[in-house]
Amino acid sequence: MDYLDEFYRNYDEEGRLLSQSGQVEYLTTMKYIRDCIGDRRDARLLEVGAGTGRYSVTLAKEGFDVTAVELVEHNLEKLCAKLDGTEPIRTLQGNALDLSELSDNSFNVTLLLGPMYHLFTREDMLRALSEAVRVTRKGGYILAAYCMNEAAVLQHAFLHGNLRRVLENDMLAEEWHCKSEPKELFSLVRTEEIAALNAELPVERIKLIATDGAADYMSECIDSMDSFTFDKFMEYHFATCERADLMGASNHTLDILRKI
Repeated sequence: MDYLDEFYRNYDEEGRLLSQSGQVEYLTTMKYIRDCIGDRRDARLLEVGAGTGRYSVTLAKEGFDVTAVELVEHNLEKLCAKLDGTEPIRTLQGNALDLSELSDNSFNVTLLLGPMYHLFTREDMLRALSEAVRVTRKGGYILAAYCMNEAAVLQHAFLHGNLRRVLENDMLAEEWHCKSEPKELFSLVRTEEIAALNAELPVERIKLIATDGAADYMSECIDSMDSFTFDKFMEYHFATCERADLMGASNHTLDILRKI
């Protein structure tokens, strides 16, 4: 997957999550990770597709037993550079499609916060989810993040003025569904497609979260907010991010599953 290595070498993912508008997704994801951990200080956590460690390193520095798996070597190097050697974290270069180095029923919480963005066939998406479920303990949680179709159409095609290029390059299928191919880097889905994947696995959905909601649409506004206004925006966001009528238009969703 050289295209991913090239993309992440040139893209400041860390900076995106650290911007005020990027914090909406990060703070929301962390809230629901903590909800799944509960009061278990002995919880074992796995992050598949750990990127530069924004989540894994934070959780390890809080004392949780973390295993971080990342495909892109550049990202893994940046992750490891944040560690001082005292954190209870194991790092591995590996692929979400093959976690054979990890044993069955090993983790209380498994995070897939990036891999589903870059898997372009239903077979691969099911394989990644199946591996995550396999290594999770019964009753444990799998948190899978997705990039949503409607946000891409609304923003890339219309808001950013790319509609003619999108149509000329045949990037849309019927019913305005983006054609997700490796050359486009991101796999874009709808809520019913996520549900169809889950139906083939021994899991039950706990919640589906609109992790950034309207944040990307109004990023300039959010980035210019003072701390009082931003805190109030986050109050609003947390009060509404579980609403089903907001899911499809969010840039990212977080599917929270329990292994049964």
